[in-house]
Amino acid sequence: MRYISTRDTSGRPGKRFSDILLEGLAADGGLYLPEAYPTVTPETLEAWRELLARDGYAGLAFEIVRLFVDDIPADDLRGIVERAYAPEKFLDPAVVPVTRLSDGLWLAHLSNGPSAAFKDMAMQLLGELFAYELARRGETITIVGATSGDTGSSAEYALLGKPGVRVFMLSPRGRMTPFQQAQMFSIDDPGIVNIAVEGVFDDCQDLVKELNADADFKARHRLGAVNSINWARLMAQIVYYFAAWLQIPGDAPVSFAVPSGNFGNIAAGHIARQMGLPIHRLILATNENNVLEEFFRTGRYRIRGASETLATSSPSMDISKASNFERFVFDLLGRDADRLRALFVDDLADGEFDLSATPEFAGQLERFGFVAGTSTHADRLAEIRRVLDADGVMIDPHTADAVHVARASGVAAPIVVLETALPVKFAATIVEATGQVPPRPERFAGIEDLPRHVVELPRDAAALRALIEG
Repeated sequence: MRYISTRDTSGRPGKRFSDILLEGLAADGGLYLPEAYPTVTPETLEAWRELLARDGYAGLAFEIVRLFVDDIPADDLRGIVERAYAPEKFLDPAVVPVTRLSDGLWLAHLSNGPSAAFKDMAMQLLGELFAYELARRGETITIVGATSGDTGSSAEYALLGKPGVRVFMLSPRGRMTPFQQAQMFSIDDPGIVNIAVEGVFDDCQDLVKELNADADFKARHRLGAVNSINWARLMAQIVYYFAAWLQIPGDAPVSFAVPSGNFGNIAAGHIARQMGLPIHRLILATNENNVLEEFFRTGRYRIRGASETLATSSPSMDISKASNFERFVFDLLGRDADRLRALFVDDLADGEFDLSATPEFAGQLERFGFVAGTSTHADRLAEIRRVLDADGVMIDPHTADAVHVARASGVAAPIVVLETALPVKFAATIVEATGQVPPRPERFAGIEDLPRHVVELPRDAAALRALIEG
């Protein structure tokens, strides 16, 4: 299996998995994808259903991950995967249980991991892969990442204590919930530096990309990525689409409703569908920051600046530049890197591009199955109340985005909603919706009262470089 950049027009041979694992963003500014997606037959899916029942989530994950990773010995890779998805790390030993709501929607529970967010599903594997590959090479790495709320704590919990790894995690100052801030800022470790940036998530993400585009700085400090620009993140997320489908009775196509900000979570679903998983529709749910919904409705992709990026009650989706969207557009355009580069380098320099008149956009529903919708704060509160009253299940506001859009989509059942976080991370919104304080796992008792370890920086790449070099 070899990997190519979405912006590579050279025709050179692709790179091995272990090389792109440590590289993160490609040198040309593009994102890595496999040269071709592996395919999965109905017979393989049936065998995997038995495998999941017998060997659990880790057993299934190994079979899927090995399709994308052929430069790590199989026994070593199995150990990496088993350590990542050891049942004792998760609140539920099934790792990703699936339950049914009374209205017929299914919930895939992705938030049982160490940081109580779906990002753990990828980050636990990424941490083990980093540790393995760095030890194999005798090298170190400096992780520079950006978070709108959950990536930061998931990454820091996964990389805490890993030898040869330094982490600099950027977050938008004042834009995360108190619980999310406490999860990150309470970590007291010299290898982890939390940075509160003046601005919004997109500003943090832009700083990460700017440093990665500086070839000399990137090489000198061995920069790597834990954001979903790193292919290994998406590879890990593909697994739970298969795991969820395998737990739904029958073998008919299933639709997935996915809260989407940076397009990584749903990009993994797109790839699973391309591999042959029977997915009918990929239902993309946004909040008031509806850049992605606008594209799938109109064909126009228009990024927004900080002043237009709203602070909402589903803050992890307060994003107006969706990095992983480039991966989907690459496939949409038949993997034409010249056209892709013209859109994302030239046209986006002016803030937008428009594919509404192209045959590719006209045919996307049939070829790729995307539909989209959006929700408001009132919609989220109503869904949180409704699901709690009807089923005794408390959902977080991002999951509520997806529940609302799924119910309004007109897509036929079955629909699986991907749960994104435990409600405790967004307690104020849950109290507003229900009058109830969400339950708190014992592992998070009192974290808001712990000392905070965070550095404040302006939205300035030179200041970030100086901090890393210091």
